Amino acid sequence: MGVAYLTLPLALFNSMAFLPGENTGYHSGIIIGYFLILWASDTGAYLSGMKFGKHKLFERHSPKKTWEGSIGGCLAALLLGYTNSLFFTQLALSEWLIVGLLIVITGTFGDLIESMLKRSLKIKDSGNILPGHGGMLDRFDGLFISIPFVFTYLALIGKV
Repeated sequence: MGVAYLTLPLALFNSMAFLPGENTGYHSGIIIGYFLILWASDTGAYLSGMKFGKHKLFERHSPKKTWEGSIGGCLAALLLGYTNSLFFTQLALSEWLIVGLLIVITGTFGDLIESMLKRSLKIKDSGNILPGHGGMLDRFDGLFISIPFVFTYLALIGKV
């Protein structure tokens, strides 16, 4: 299951960079924009959660996550979606905003699922390569869960 959890999303992620049509080839803008939205969401959620966080999102599995942090992460992701539309024109503004919302929603679920798995195994961190960050898997848990949803959306609108 671990192999599928890692390889399927990464294969889809690789496919997102190759757009169909007359201008075929590798388009790094979607990949870079994706990471920028994901990182902005995580950073916005952390900062707004630290500043305004009062209402727990799902305390049983992730006691530090708050609704206020999630809203802050969503706003940061939408801001980056707008910024991406200015620099990475492979997607229109509305498409970048939808991608941002998909990343925020499914990325949060990915983070909660990974936290749930760690708690069920009674481990705090998924590794010690990045001390204080919960391990390498914590850096990519939102990515692995959100990729299939974003890929499906881009396929439905004819972008991949």
